[in-house]
Amino acid sequence: MSKKVVITGVPGVGKTTVINGALEALKNEGVEYRSVNFGSCMFDAASEKGLADDRDEMRKLGQDVQRDLQKSAARSIAEIKSNVIIDTHCTVKIPKGFLAGLPIWVLEELKPDTVVLVETDSDQILNRRLSDDSRIRDMEGFSGIESHQQFNRFMAASYAMVTGCTVKIIMNSDFLLENAIADMVDLLR
Repeated sequence: MSKKVVITGVPGVGKTTVINGALEALKNEGVEYRSVNFGSCMFDAASEKGLADDRDEMRKLGQDVQRDLQKSAARSIAEIKSNVIIDTHCTVKIPKGFLAGLPIWVLEELKPDTVVLVETDSDQILNRRLSDDSRIRDMEGFSGIESHQQFNRFMAASYAMVTGCTVKIIMNSDFLLENAIADMVDLLR
């Protein structure tokens, strides 16, 4: 039976780095997963419709448009028959507040086995964001990042209530990436 593992984290926490490290380690063990970025699936649908020129621009789209893009992405990912990692955000900060990254219509399609929260100290995330020129991110201070991570924990608990999946927190602290990768590998085996 194939597994569906949702891996989340606030922007700048390093979740994609942890995912890539875990996938490489698992490949050496003969365990295979397909990694899919939920935001990229949404962006593909948005760009086909001429709604956004880049992924960062999607956060500013209306709630109804976001909902349609989420549904489209969830349907395409649900069709994958192999083990899959869904790289996404538990919540997305938009101008009107937080938008659930995995609303019920997405959860019903994906049927995840586990939701993983990749976390670290807010000051480490802030420093990572400030040194990353590859993305256009909204400026947010230490307390905003802290609130976002806390809200993600609440949302992950609600996702588990709806689906019966487990929730795992993996710490990705500065200079301890190997530990985060090892924790992810143990979970995915």
